[in-house]
Amino acid sequence: MNSSFSTIDWIVFVSYFLILILTSVILSQTKVQSSRDYFTGNNSMPMWAVAISVLATSQSAATFLGGPEYSFGKDLTFIGFYISALLAVIFVAKVLVPRFYAIKAITVYEYLEHRYTPRAKRYAGVMFLVGRLFASGARLYIGALAISMILFYDISALHIAISISILIIGALGYTYFGGVKSVILSDVIQAITYIGAGLAVLFYLYYSLDADFSTIFTTLENEQKLKVIDFSFSGGFTIWTLISGWLLLNIAAYGLDQDMTQRVLTCRDKKEGEKSLIYSIIFTIPVAILFLFIGLLLYLFYTHPEFSGIKESCIDQQFDGNRVTIFMFYILNEMPEGLRGLVTVGAIAAALSSTNSVLSAMASVAVEDIYRPWLAPKGKDETYFLKVSRIMVIVFAILLSAMAMISYYWQQYTQLPLLNFALGVMAFAYASLLGVYGAGIFTNRGNEKTVLFALIGGFLTVLVLQPYIFPIKVDFSIQMILGTIVSFGIMMLGAKKN
Repeated sequence: MNSSFSTIDWIVFVSYFLILILTSVILSQTKVQSSRDYFTGNNSMPMWAVAISVLATSQSAATFLGGPEYSFGKDLTFIGFYISALLAVIFVAKVLVPRFYAIKAITVYEYLEHRYTPRAKRYAGVMFLVGRLFASGARLYIGALAISMILFYDISALHIAISISILIIGALGYTYFGGVKSVILSDVIQAITYIGAGLAVLFYLYYSLDADFSTIFTTLENEQKLKVIDFSFSGGFTIWTLISGWLLLNIAAYGLDQDMTQRVLTCRDKKEGEKSLIYSIIFTIPVAILFLFIGLLLYLFYTHPEFSGIKESCIDQQFDGNRVTIFMFYILNEMPEGLRGLVTVGAIAAALSSTNSVLSAMASVAVEDIYRPWLAPKGKDETYFLKVSRIMVIVFAILLSAMAMISYYWQQYTQLPLLNFALGVMAFAYASLLGVYGAGIFTNRGNEKTVLFALIGGFLTVLVLQPYIFPIKVDFSIQMILGTIVSFGIMMLGAKKN
């Protein structure tokens, strides 16, 4: 199989970018008059578009490739993560969203100003920015890594840099001019693109197997690949971790992370915001199932030669010395012309949908939670803050690109797990935020100082429990629970000043 891009692949690739350019030009015509318009779309976004945008934001190139990897190696228990997410967003919709709308929040951290002090808001905002820089920079690198492998068939520094540039320029094209309104509408386009690519791969894989549906189903069932619920105590995605640590993570991800929650704050009112969150998970579950099914078919393709016709079932998932996911291995070695181009734009779409959203989210926190109340000159009008907002989008585009390249060099030249740390760093912040918000909402305890110490304490608790620091393996759900308990406990040490 020829591994290079064919003419038809390039036609698909170029056509996609022509659509990107055209839609970014159209969406950039949006009239924006203030930073509030820029970051909340003047609370005019339709519920269904917000729901799809939240779906798209929750996906990335890592999940695009990671879903098939999970079901290939294990089973369908990852679906439980999204059932847990459904329970989480119901809580967020009923408890957090009404509070954010009641104070007309632009960012979720404004609640801490309302509950405690402006400085408490800044503490949370800084933690978000630091965590998001590491996490989203690493996620951008993973997206660029996939694109470089497919597009150039290598992962040289130059081609990684070009791939990063493709993603960041594409994200800027939507975010810079039109703000969050353009981001949300572009996310609809990106979601359609990568879901379409996933469906095309699923159907191609299914019809390339020399087996009917009954045989496929029976084989998967006999080899325990169709298990959805795990009642064991082995960690991972068991029923016990899904209703504890993973539930906490999902509450934080959908309710306390500006990257996700910013979309919800663009709806007309709290009722629309609540619906958008719940529908986003309802839309996400079949998308997750789609990519898990791709993994199951890849399992049959590579481990049952009688179905695929390949000569051996031995798989060496290596590329330039790096282990790749099974979906990437399939793309690089088996993908036919045309479909390779479609999957490439699908990976770009998944990466774009998470990159453009984070640019808007980070800029909103930097401007509204830190710069405007703390550093801005007095007497400036909204035209000035709109200009600053756009400058911040560019600044964070540069910083995320730099973090992505740092991730590349770190992974290439050292054995230290910066990439794992960067991908999980928001989880460290989530535990801290859960403790702080839990105290702020459900108790009358805590003050400005305890907010700072709780954010640091929860973060450090999860950090020291990481496998590269702590000698005993601690399941991720336990890390989340302990980090949240420590953060909440620190908040309980201080009474709110009246």
